[in-house]
Amino acid sequence: MNKIIKSVVFAFALLLFGNFAPMQAQITHTSNGKVDENAQKVLKRALDKINANAAVSFKVTVVNKNPQKKETSRQAVDVLYSKGKYRVADANQVLYCDGKSVWHWSKGTKEVVVSPVTDSDDDLMNPAKLLANYGKNYRPKFIRVEDDGTAIVDLVPKRTRSFHKIRLFIVEKTGLLKKMEMHNYDSSRGEYTISNYKSAKATDADFIFDAASHKDVEVIDMR
Repeated sequence: MNKIIKSVVFAFALLLFGNFAPMQAQITHTSNGKVDENAQKVLKRALDKINANAAVSFKVTVVNKNPQKKETSRQAVDVLYSKGKYRVADANQVLYCDGKSVWHWSKGTKEVVVSPVTDSDDDLMNPAKLLANYGKNYRPKFIRVEDDGTAIVDLVPKRTRSFHKIRLFIVEKTGLLKKMEMHNYDSSRGEYTISNYKSAKATDADFIFDAASHKDVEVIDMR
């Protein structure tokens, strides 16, 4: 899968499924074991914002920066999300997920690979696994509220990963997720900015590749 779109899907799944959905049933704690009530409130608002609509659409702009904080790549993708299902698309490829299977359509090669949503502990693109293991994998920490009303919350992995923290930027009053930064150990980072966030209409068919309408596309089913 293209590295950029894979990173977008990872971020998307992490943000929508891994961080916010479990908040109704969890209490977040600081490193000293105390409840981080400020982080709890901010993430709860983000959860409420996501759940306010049956479906939402938005654009994610991904900027990768090297250790000197210089931009090395930039790409934007469109996302449609509804109740655990999603579609991520750019000019060259589309990723569909209906919660059970994933279709990766590469337009250039005219083929789509279908695979099951895995149950691997290391598969961070698995929304169900992220939701189930949120409390085990991350420690939320409230950082501050900026002058413009943006609340900043860090998610620190409890075990070693390729990154040492994920920083979330959330509008404190509304719960709208604006941005995420993934900070790597070599000081490089990926920045994911969300824009054009709005309610949308979606059906189950929007999250499944329509082979009947693309007869020139080879389907490789790995399920």
